[in-house]
Amino acid sequence: MAAVALACLLSPSVSAQSPEPATPVVVQPGAPGQPTKSLPSTTRAKLPPNSAKDVEFMQGMIMHHAQAVEMTALIDSHTQNKELRTLGARISRSQSDEIDFMKRWLTVRGESTSMTMADMPGMDMASHGMHSGHTMLMPGMLTEKQMAALRKAKGKEFDQLFLEGMIQHHNGALTMVKDLFDTAGAGQDAELFNFVTDVDSGQRAEIKIMQTMLGQKP
Repeated sequence: MAAVALACLLSPSVSAQSPEPATPVVVQPGAPGQPTKSLPSTTRAKLPPNSAKDVEFMQGMIMHHAQAVEMTALIDSHTQNKELRTLGARISRSQSDEIDFMKRWLTVRGESTSMTMADMPGMDMASHGMHSGHTMLMPGMLTEKQMAALRKAKGKEFDQLFLEGMIQHHNGALTMVKDLFDTAGAGQDAELFNFVTDVDSGQRAEIKIMQTMLGQKP
């Protein structure tokens, strides 16, 4: 009983001495051999600085993917080939989802989702496949002449032109990925890195499928 009474007497004083909840402190580890720093509670995590090449890649790939979606939109009215229709639906769905991701990635970083000539230093019409309509073409993109031929074709002729054109298109995307990773300091953003490696593997797989459909050896 004495012990219980003593506990009851002590408990008010113990609770009275409990410290008030402390203001959250953000601790930043120091470099090796250096002390840690206490930062204000208002400190927020920041995105890594934008790589100009990363931004250019995403803007260019949006334009690149948009043409692939435009190509697949022709399938329903140009061919009855079920295998090609299935492939086209797959390409359209995946590339549309990837366009949405790239637009979100750019918007979060305060960047434009479209590319202008000013965004591409040293770009000239000859080396980047520009044609008389002054439309920018990323590597592998079909020219307006190729797109016109695709729109005009029907049946087996369409199937052939579509598959050849999409292989060309996908190979261009692989070139863009290689160019990104060959650029010092680019492709380091974790979210972008994972996305780009997925694009690379997905396009390689689809190229093999299309080569098989054409009767070509991968």
